[in-house]
Amino acid sequence: MATLHNNRTVPTFDARKAIACLAAFVLAFSLALPSLSPASAQAETNPIIAEPDELQQKIEQTAAEYDEAVANLEAVEQQIEDTHARIDELNANLPAQQEKSGDALKALYNLQQEGFSLMDMLLGAGTIEDFLTTYEYIDRIHTKNVNEINRLTSMKQELEDTEKDLEDKKQEAETEKIRAEDALKSAQAAREEAQRKAEEAAAAEQKAAEEAAKVAEAAEAEKKAAEETEQKLDEPSSSGSVTQEPESPSENVDWSTDKQAFVNEWTPRIDAYLSGSPLAGQGKTFAEAAWNYGVDPRWSPAISLTESSKGAACAYPHNAWGWGTISWSSWEEAINAHVRGLARGYGYTITVDAAKKYCPPNWEHWYNTTLAQMEMI
Repeated sequence: MATLHNNRTVPTFDARKAIACLAAFVLAFSLALPSLSPASAQAETNPIIAEPDELQQKIEQTAAEYDEAVANLEAVEQQIEDTHARIDELNANLPAQQEKSGDALKALYNLQQEGFSLMDMLLGAGTIEDFLTTYEYIDRIHTKNVNEINRLTSMKQELEDTEKDLEDKKQEAETEKIRAEDALKSAQAAREEAQRKAEEAAAAEQKAAEEAAKVAEAAEAEKKAAEETEQKLDEPSSSGSVTQEPESPSENVDWSTDKQAFVNEWTPRIDAYLSGSPLAGQGKTFAEAAWNYGVDPRWSPAISLTESSKGAACAYPHNAWGWGTISWSSWEEAINAHVRGLARGYGYTITVDAAKKYCPPNWEHWYNTTLAQMEMI
């Protein structure tokens, strides 16, 4: 509607129409949001700082022990290399010093044979100044030759001590190697145990789903014909529910290698998956965190796609996983915090229970999407 004002038509304010337009805008905006993040997690924030259970404590402890043992072994090996270098240097200089020492011995012998004495020098000197000059000259010759002989003795002693130090360091290196191997075995065993438990949980979920499906099928059979029942079961439900037989990642992670081999295997795979995204180049960070906390290395990268298109649509700085209102100062810090939170709060790998906890409002879609992404890595 409009009114006349000074021969002009002035539109009147229609509150109902304005409210209707505003409601339409809000609805359109809300419908557009899922395209940015198809399954916003609204995950619980507590698991980010959750305390580890006994198995997780062992995983994290063995990771730290292995890193420490490897670092100590590398330090000892560097010391051995430095010791070898010093031994080589001493052996290279020893022949020349032996020659100098031999010449010094001859000079001292000749000096002694010539029979110089204080009385002879005093009687032969014309003045006291001549006496002092002659004495100082002979003393310098004597000191120089003695020093050359002492230098040879010192070099031989240093060589002997350095060789003994080398042997001690070799024994220490052997001890550190055994310690590192033991720590690695413990780390591998802890991670394999976590994987075994995850497989058992997945099998239990699948069995429960199969039993539930049988019950549902029997109930449905009472109402509809067998053909309609099969058609109904084959079609996806309108609510987008998870498949009736939950799946787990088809590939098991190999924990039988050492940390470096593990990181070398998964870094390029994760980098390829994250290529072109804000998380590009963080494959090593994901792989190292996965080893340190005993988590399937595909899980955290896959969630980043489900939640933020691999970091392209983060609600908070460096929070690519839709995890509460947390923000981090770098991707490295964020990745380590997220993987640690997964390990402590959700388990080794993706499960239906983990999906229900991570994304309660839309866990079915979250589960299927994230699992599909894991299979791509």
